[in-house]
Amino acid sequence: MPTTPAPIGSRFTGGEVALFGLLLIVDSLHFVFARALVPHFDSLVAATLVMGIATVEIAVYGLLTRGICWRALVRGLWFYAAVGFLVGASTALGYTAVTYIDVGTASMLGKMSTLFSLLIGLWWLHERLNRTQILGGVLALAGVLIITFQPSDVLRAGSLLVVISTVMYALHAALVKRYGQEIDFTTFFFGRLLCTTLTLLFFALGRPLAAPPAPIWLLLLVAGTVDVVISRTLYYLALRRLPMTLHAIILTLSPVATIGWARLLFDTFPQPQQLLGGLIVLGGVLLATLYRHR
Repeated sequence: MPTTPAPIGSRFTGGEVALFGLLLIVDSLHFVFARALVPHFDSLVAATLVMGIATVEIAVYGLLTRGICWRALVRGLWFYAAVGFLVGASTALGYTAVTYIDVGTASMLGKMSTLFSLLIGLWWLHERLNRTQILGGVLALAGVLIITFQPSDVLRAGSLLVVISTVMYALHAALVKRYGQEIDFTTFFFGRLLCTTLTLLFFALGRPLAAPPAPIWLLLLVAGTVDVVISRTLYYLALRRLPMTLHAIILTLSPVATIGWARLLFDTFPQPQQLLGGLIVLGGVLLATLYRHR
């Protein structure tokens, strides 16, 4: 069942802080996994395989625990189809984008979802922010804009793909927040993954697929488990505990970890302007998360 957010002025519990911290770590790996699979698969095929592995894992879990309500899946078919299409299209665009731009830039551009989520949350879901959180949100968005709007990046096709991807993912989050709060989590997650996989499979039709060596299948398994099953479970748990606006602001921190992964694995590092924007994002997120709003 969804958890009702605490009133204004309440502090985060230790469990919630741990939840957010783990979410940020796994969320930061999304574009890292996508980039790691580039040499081995077509981008759409890679996205389909990763999502398909995650779907099988949740299906097995749901069958073993009898946690999937098949009637609820049928009744909510329109909801799962809409969410699956949005997430599938977003994933396809994100995996394609890393073939054009580096992982760190893609991750920071991806935080444009903060802007779109804030607008959707305020206008459609009728959420409210207190003054401290408004100031933090403005600072966080300013940092994202400083990172994003560089001529050398924005004019690239990859940047446009990421921005469109974030719009679709923000719309999916709004749909889940509005209509998915009362759905049993295992049923919801399986329906979401199944429809996402079917969407990606449709996009990937006709793409070449060659059998990779065993280590690459292991990479796919890790990507599906960490980047989808674990990451999205934590994402939706946090989404159910927080208003959508604050949830989006917190996730603006994930590019910091992504930059670290990119430096370690791909030997890339952001430019000074990107670092400045990142520091502003950090300050805004810290300010916005001091108190929860009603």
